[in-house]
Amino acid sequence: MARPVSRARRAAALLAASGLLAAAGRAAEGSSPARDPRPNVVIVLTDDQPWWTIPHDPPPMPWLQARLEDPADHWVRFPLAFVNVPLCCPSRASLLTGRYAHRTGVLTNRDGARLDERDTIAVRLRDAGYHTGYVGKYLNGYPFGRGPYVPPGWDRWTAKWQGSGATVYLDHVLIEDGLAVRHGSSPGDYLTDVLASRAVRFVREAPRDRPFLLVFAPTAPHAPWMPAPRHEGTFLAADFPDPPSFDLADVGDGPGWVRALPRLPDPGGLRAVRRDAAEALLAVDEAVRAIVEALRARGDLERTAIFVLTDNGAAFGEHRWVGKGCPYDECARIPFLVRLPGARPGARPDLASVVDVAPTVAELAGVPLPGADGRSLLPALEGRPAPPRPGVLLEWAGDPTIPAWWAVRTPSSLYVEYATGERERYDLRRDPWALRNLAGRDPAADRSLAALLRSLRG
Repeated sequence: MARPVSRARRAAALLAASGLLAAAGRAAEGSSPARDPRPNVVIVLTDDQPWWTIPHDPPPMPWLQARLEDPADHWVRFPLAFVNVPLCCPSRASLLTGRYAHRTGVLTNRDGARLDERDTIAVRLRDAGYHTGYVGKYLNGYPFGRGPYVPPGWDRWTAKWQGSGATVYLDHVLIEDGLAVRHGSSPGDYLTDVLASRAVRFVREAPRDRPFLLVFAPTAPHAPWMPAPRHEGTFLAADFPDPPSFDLADVGDGPGWVRALPRLPDPGGLRAVRRDAAEALLAVDEAVRAIVEALRARGDLERTAIFVLTDNGAAFGEHRWVGKGCPYDECARIPFLVRLPGARPGARPDLASVVDVAPTVAELAGVPLPGADGRSLLPALEGRPAPPRPGVLLEWAGDPTIPAWWAVRTPSSLYVEYATGERERYDLRRDPWALRNLAGRDPAADRSLAALLRSLRG
């Protein structure tokens, strides 16, 4: 692991390459105190956002998609990005720590209180002088029966009291800097908009003499997939075509849990859900734009790294499944975007994982992050050679429907081992929707991926 000073120098070099240090110096002339050259960090973490939503036509996130398509901007997309566990709470714990779920102890949505909140990227950045803020959904179950509290590492705190709100999006309770604040059911109480206002306020009020970390975590587009009132019906006539894996007629070579699922009772209803989820993302897109404009207004956009990703995907009838927890791309693959001043824009072929966020932020900030399972994505962002990465680790602790499994996802394949003894292997170059299970048909290929999985599990 690089020493902290090396990390800081690399971060400063990246900023200097894009003129950020000079710009920061000019902005600070005649003012006191001088600006810290380390970059700000903004992490946008959505909730249950399918990987295919950006880019997409029609675009559920039109402003952000336009930025991706602008060669003059610095947005980078990782099309091959995945979570470690396709479930909210474990994934959020992994993002905050850079560690796999079997190491954080947060394996299900009931395990949030098991996270060691004293050892997160927020604590490390705050100890290193960063001003920190969290806005949105935290961990499932928060505040864990303790009453309103602010976890270690956060200077400003606005988090949803999990379980409050009959519809997730309205009638909710927010814990704001340790105080419980109830919101109603008027259009102005729509949760994404309320959270966006808090995030923008954090940016506007952040101290100018030190960098900041902001996590903005809206609940959209989580079920019940409720768009903002102004966006209802936007995609009513839009085409969101069924993928080939939707409502499969033949699941004969799938695992037992898939074979036990019936055909979809209401395919049309799930198509409507797909549109509703897309409409719910429109307010998130507006929120990201508002945050970016707030950064621009205070002269900080070109000294800020912005990450946009989600905690897991969601299946809307693919493989007959509705929900999370499956090893297929519908559940485990995620949108993953980064805006980094000085970065070469465009898509990267590198594999990426939610456990990579904390190591990347740590390197940008020049702080150590011992014990991380992820890796910094700065080489990929900067266009430098990166160490080989043959695959990323996926895992699932099991529930009454889907048995426990471990999996490895490579750029071209998916290999799954279930606690039941069943196996799946898909050649995603020829079968991108994982329709033909090849496990057992090529023992050498099975053994190779099984060995890779063992090495990743450690």
